[in-house]
Amino acid sequence: MNKFDSIQLAPPIQKALKSLGYETPTPVQAQAIPPAVAGQDVLGCAQTGTGKTAAFALPILDYLENDRPEIIPNQPTTLVLAPTRELAIQIGDSFRDYAKHLRIRLAVIHGGVNQVPQVKQVRRGVDVLVATPGRLLDLMNQGHIDLSGVEIFVLDEADRMLDMGFLPALKKIIADLPKNRQSLFFSATMPPKIQSLAGELLFNPVSIDVTPKTKSVDLIRQSIRYVRREEKLDCLHRRLTEPNMDRAIVFTRTKHGANALVRKLDRQGVVAAAIHGNKSQSARQRALDAFRDKKISVLVATDVAARGIDIAGVSHVINFDMPVEAESYVHRIGRTGRAGCDGIAISFCTADEIDELRSIEKLIGRKIDIENPDAKFRHDGASADAGKPARSSRSGNRSGGQARQNRRRNRSGSTSGRKRQSRSAAMAR
Repeated sequence: MNKFDSIQLAPPIQKALKSLGYETPTPVQAQAIPPAVAGQDVLGCAQTGTGKTAAFALPILDYLENDRPEIIPNQPTTLVLAPTRELAIQIGDSFRDYAKHLRIRLAVIHGGVNQVPQVKQVRRGVDVLVATPGRLLDLMNQGHIDLSGVEIFVLDEADRMLDMGFLPALKKIIADLPKNRQSLFFSATMPPKIQSLAGELLFNPVSIDVTPKTKSVDLIRQSIRYVRREEKLDCLHRRLTEPNMDRAIVFTRTKHGANALVRKLDRQGVVAAAIHGNKSQSARQRALDAFRDKKISVLVATDVAARGIDIAGVSHVINFDMPVEAESYVHRIGRTGRAGCDGIAISFCTADEIDELRSIEKLIGRKIDIENPDAKFRHDGASADAGKPARSSRSGNRSGGQARQNRRRNRSGSTSGRKRQSRSAAMAR
């Protein structure tokens, strides 16, 4: 599949893609769209920024346009699960872009906002429901959402779901899905727990791996600067006012620290905004929109709040505080260097954060370049070497799944023949 117009997507979808300037699919799109359109389950290993949303959204919209399943109150036809509010909103926006010439009902539900408008949307009936696990489970438990009619299920960013502790919620949600469905499963990594979950979820899937031969962290210029804690703010200010600084995400360990840092930067003439779990969803979205639209150039974030943010053109990630968990370092710096582009990641490391640095280097399998290897710290009132590392040398058998595939292959048949038996089976239950 070299061009989007070479695949048999519905004309209104092709029209939308053309207006968006989509001509050549990314590798994940080229490999995932044909089997997904054919009704097969897909297991995709691909990082954020590779075009995954279109890889599952376009086949879904193609099915909805051609087969036009009945809309039933409280029973979505398609369910897309995302780990964070921000990612759910982005997925919803992408669906709207691709479906702008279609008559598709879409709802995005997540926590942090009043549930009443979301409940009203679902009650009217939706073709596509994009949800975060927590809010979805809440509304299911309240009787507002019935998953028995789901025909296509998408699990996006599965590894982040597990990182954020959503596995119990996921298992409860999956248990309520009908067995006769299509499942599309995407994850940036495939550790044993993810493989086990995929085995439970998928039926004879088409496996796709578009993980780059070069690790994403290897595409990012990483460096460490040893500093005393009281020096961090001045060091940050110098970095943020350098000529090559375009847009930066600055990470702190705590919500309070993020708010305090924004206030301090403001006093130094640097306009920034904070995003973290204590911010309302509307405040977080305003900050993201301002950052995306380049109205502000600095976003100060905590780890969880930044998960799922996919904004092109982030030139720098700065770890104002070293992360406690080494895995968080990889997620943090992955906000830059998107889709194979270069990025810069700078980490400020104090004497009491050396252990965190060691853990990070062990995880990524390399030493990080030290900007000032001869630095000394004033720690606990005594002058001491930082204990600094050596400088880098730069060197279940679901028979319905097959039936669904057969129906997709015979799409050229009558309109009534396109209606899927899974919907009637779900209604019979």
